[in-house]
Amino acid sequence: MGSVGTPPKITLYTSHSCPWAHRSQIALRELGLEFETVIVDLGVPRTPEYLAINPRGLVPALDYNGTVLTESAIVSQFLVDSHPSHLEKTSFEEGGPLQRARINFFVDTYFNKVNSLFFGVLKASGEAKEKEAGTIVDVIAKEIEPLLQDAAPFFGGSNRLTLAEVQTGSFLLRLLSFPKYDGLLPKSILTGLEAKAPAFWKWANAVTQEKSVTYIWNEKNVAERTLERVAKLNAAK
Repeated sequence: MGSVGTPPKITLYTSHSCPWAHRSQIALRELGLEFETVIVDLGVPRTPEYLAINPRGLVPALDYNGTVLTESAIVSQFLVDSHPSHLEKTSFEEGGPLQRARINFFVDTYFNKVNSLFFGVLKASGEAKEKEAGTIVDVIAKEIEPLLQDAAPFFGGSNRLTLAEVQTGSFLLRLLSFPKYDGLLPKSILTGLEAKAPAFWKWANAVTQEKSVTYIWNEKNVAERTLERVAKLNAAK
């Protein structure tokens, strides 16, 4: 895309409240790339100008030297492939194909097994919320915990973030912070994770302390917006 030594011209269309778009921010920051940020207001209909950039109307959209890419996982993978770094080996490096396969499997497992349950916990109330939270803890202990036995502190024994953390970090922020707010996640989810999934607990806490993960994170704002969204959905039942 860009010649060696020539920094790419990057514009990221994003929303700081969207965990999917947040993935691109983590990748760009960790790669040390300069970029322009354009905030897209997700609370109003998309403008014709933005729909011309991304007809789906979603964030993120990445303009990289005049070529637009969309969908958060694809954007992050493209950035990592375009700028080889500690985040992931190339397919041509020794151990690269295996590392990439393991990262892909880990991320796929997290989103299909764990994150798919997350919104159900947010919408539930009372005993149902506690039960749903317990299910997430048990699934993490069964599906994710075995994949983090060699984390040091990051995926696959790395002492720096990898693409695994780029793709999951913004969701971990919500998992660990939402129990502080009444009506989002029960506090039992934290004690359950610490007891039943110690490797995950140590890893997730390490990830959520990294500046590349937290630099755009406004916990209170995101929590309040999520509470409003859940209230509207429950009121519409």
